[in-house]
Amino acid sequence: MYALNRSLIARLGLAMLATTFAAASHAQTAWPAAKPITYVVPFTPGGSTDVIGRTLAGKLTESLKQTVFVENKPGTGGGIGATYVAKAAPDGYTIMGGTISTHAINAGLYPNLAYDPVKDFEPVSLVAFLPNVLLVGANSGINSVAELIDVLKKDPNRRTFASSGAGTSTHLAGELLGDRLGLQLTHIPYKGTPPAMTDVATGQVTFMFDQLTAAFPLIKAGKLKLLAVTTDTRIAIAPDTPTMIEAGVPDFQMFSWQAVYAPKGTPKPIVDRLSTDISNALKQQDVKDKLTEMGMVVVGGSPAELAELMAKEIPRWAELIKKSKASAN
Repeated sequence: MYALNRSLIARLGLAMLATTFAAASHAQTAWPAAKPITYVVPFTPGGSTDVIGRTLAGKLTESLKQTVFVENKPGTGGGIGATYVAKAAPDGYTIMGGTISTHAINAGLYPNLAYDPVKDFEPVSLVAFLPNVLLVGANSGINSVAELIDVLKKDPNRRTFASSGAGTSTHLAGELLGDRLGLQLTHIPYKGTPPAMTDVATGQVTFMFDQLTAAFPLIKAGKLKLLAVTTDTRIAIAPDTPTMIEAGVPDFQMFSWQAVYAPKGTPKPIVDRLSTDISNALKQQDVKDKLTEMGMVVVGGSPAELAELMAKEIPRWAELIKKSKASAN
């Protein structure tokens, strides 16, 4: 009787264990049926990261058959939103739009960063590259990169550059130029692109780097002049504009990038599904047209490819930040 009870108990135990595994398996395969997915944008509405987030959220809502909504959590170069996602449950219901700032530059810029760009996240997909452009005021008397370099070398009072904020790719592009020229340039950070461009246009600041789409209105209005692009090849929307390397600045290549991440520990099947669906979305013509019109180069990419990019970018910018003494303040 005792042996029979032991056998019965063993069978019951196995049955319960099987039920538990079945429930866990169902919960995983059922994703994302439980609840909506939050796509965190760590910047203010209206910027490139926000546009990408809202575009992908709409496409993922269709492919996953579950609502994906965007939540903006700006601040500290994207650090506030990134920290929030790093601490979120790794269940596939929180993802974020990451950038060169949140997942490369910040690692070298903030000594006490509240998250680790590598250890706290699962790379999901690279989305797009964004070339920056070199801009000066239309009435500055500067018509080429060579002329700008001449001004910077001869007149210390004009060795100033603006950016949309400390720690941004536009800030680091200016530091990179100073490094390549062997000059100490003065960085003037602004709270956003519009006021920075206004002061460059009026001659308060000598030059700046920023995205071409943001500068187009002032270029067309005859207030800003486009001198060069920061990529290694010319871009389709400005084919007559030389690269920095073509314009005579050796080893000058810089591009911003946009990507998607999930909290560390998010199950691989979920990460892979998100990556596949994002890749499919980026191939759709309406998505490609929308992002291309903003000056982006749509690329997509696997989790492994995004991790490989980060492995190159993090030490690259940390070295420049240390060398130039760039600060987030």
